[in-house]
Amino acid sequence: MQQLNLIFIKNRRKELKISLQYMATKLGFKTGSSYLKYEQGLYAFKAEQLPILAHHLQCKITDFFAENVSNLETSSA
Repeated sequence: MQQLNLIFIKNRRKELKISLQYMATKLGFKTGSSYLKYEQGLYAFKAEQLPILAHHLQCKITDFFAENVSNLETSSA
């Protein structure tokens, strides 16, 4: 089973200059810090959130998955 590449998600969001609060709003979270917990791997994104995430990060869902991702933890946003 492949795991989400959270580093890709974080870097893509930063490349596009998308704020944590913007992503939180689009995924139905109240605050940017709530979204950050998902991006850091403290909580897991749900399958139904992936198409929304891909749309706003302007990528394919398959881009979120990477084989042999050894470290899914990221530093602070």
